[in-house]
Amino acid sequence: MSTSRVVLITGATTGIGLGLAKRFHRRGDQLLVTGRSEERLDRVRAQLPGVLTFAGDLAIPADRERLAHHVTSEFPDLDVLINNAGIQRRVEIARDRAAWHERQHEIDLLLAAPIHLVSLLTPLLLAHGRDSQIVNVTSGGAFNPQPFAPTYSAAKAALHSYTMNLRYALEGTTVTVTELIPPAVATDLAGPGTAHGADVDEFCDAAFTGIDEGREEVGFGPTSSPEFLRRLTEENSRFAQGAKRFPVARYVNEATMS
Repeated sequence: MSTSRVVLITGATTGIGLGLAKRFHRRGDQLLVTGRSEERLDRVRAQLPGVLTFAGDLAIPADRERLAHHVTSEFPDLDVLINNAGIQRRVEIARDRAAWHERQHEIDLLLAAPIHLVSLLTPLLLAHGRDSQIVNVTSGGAFNPQPFAPTYSAAKAALHSYTMNLRYALEGTTVTVTELIPPAVATDLAGPGTAHGADVDEFCDAAFTGIDEGREEVGFGPTSSPEFLRRLTEENSRFAQGAKRFPVARYVNEATMS
């Protein structure tokens, strides 16, 4: 990968997204970040001079399409897509009385948004033919379901599965697929007063290094332990054995197409 890249990070006004944005910005990359709050995006612009921003709710398909159109027209040299935007509703299954649209919003932001954006922007990454990267942010909860956040855990587990299939679909192209697997990190993901876990800066330092190295999986602490890594290795081995049972279409770089 080049030392200067065009990077899109969704959900980058706080927490992990903002931490990664700071590191790409420090390195001198061209950066586009998204968020729902114009006020928070203003603060990001003040912290990171020159960063470009996009306001929208990526749980909404039209906003995802609007973002993809903006990227295609203004940032056709996109190198890195980081699907980070998310929320976490800490509501046990037995106590969840929320209206369905509130539950659907969580699913749409955590799962539908990254899948849709990958579909919209992968052709752009393939078209320029340079080494590029898609980073999907999952969670330790994708592997060990969390009863206090069951929908979040389920959506992240589904995104983990999709990411494995996406990597297979892009195998042999110039696009690397990385799964960033945070453990509990002390952000405001679930709202004020809920922060616990690893230090954000320590996690983002390790995450940035792993992303920059193009590693397939990047964890930290519990999600980089020997036991966890063995689990990933075994799962990847089983996937590789079963992936070719049925022929499937896979991506190719446009430059290699006849």
